[in-house]
Amino acid sequence: MIDLHTHSSASDGTFSPSELVNFAASKKIETLALTDHDTTDGLVEAQAAALEKGINFIPGIELNIQWPTGEFHLLGLGLKRVSPELKDMIAFLGREREFRNRKMAQKLKENGINISYEELAARFGEKTLGRPHFAEYMKEKGFVKCRQQAFDNYFAKGRPCFVDREGADLEMAVDAILSSGGLPVQAHPLSMYVSWGRMEETLRSVRERGVLGIEAWHPGARVSEAERLRDMAEKLGFFVTGGSDFHGEKVRADRHIGFSSGGLKISDDCWTKNLEPRLVELHGGNDHSFCNQ
Repeated sequence: MIDLHTHSSASDGTFSPSELVNFAASKKIETLALTDHDTTDGLVEAQAAALEKGINFIPGIELNIQWPTGEFHLLGLGLKRVSPELKDMIAFLGREREFRNRKMAQKLKENGINISYEELAARFGEKTLGRPHFAEYMKEKGFVKCRQQAFDNYFAKGRPCFVDREGADLEMAVDAILSSGGLPVQAHPLSMYVSWGRMEETLRSVRERGVLGIEAWHPGARVSEAERLRDMAEKLGFFVTGGSDFHGEKVRADRHIGFSSGGLKISDDCWTKNLEPRLVELHGGNDHSFCNQ
């Protein structure tokens, strides 16, 4: 089994990087990518744990990209290092995330929920803080019954505490990933909120701007939609990947490590016939290890 899109507590997952790897091993995952939001902080720990467990580890990241509709997330898969370009991008996205968090805390206070950014940082430590951490803390404080209620009532687009944030430039993000030895892959394309009538032309533009792969298989897509994305991707010259977007056992009931659209097991082909050959070509062999120097 494989999974090319997971998260740890280095961003907004519930497992530490090593706990995530141990959990993956218990679920018979043989190839695992860690793709935390806007950070590479968990990669060294996860890589060491994967070596102990005999898991083929793919170092990655998920970058927030500026986009006019919905959201655009770009995976960098197979990172070998953090290039100066990627380091600068992570710093930029971190500043934007902090600005957004402070604005959300302000809006929460205006809506009768007294939670500060400093409280949040003290509770969850120095990491990539975001809406899931706000939601978890609100649940702990009794403001909501569950994390999803926090999103539904406060943080979803159009709700009173939603705050948009600046994303990275797509071409610059592609360059940052390539300069770090990785491959740029668009995560969950349906999140762009582009109609099917405009999807092919939109993806063609994305391909022309340097993105090489498409995550066609994602729990947010029905099987028929994933198949349609796969066929479109192949037509346009993308390779195809799949992931669970797993954040933890009690986060999003539809997301189980190793499984994707329609609850189906992620096909090994996403690795063996799509991502792996391109990484071997890019890295000049089968060593995909990450060095944080």
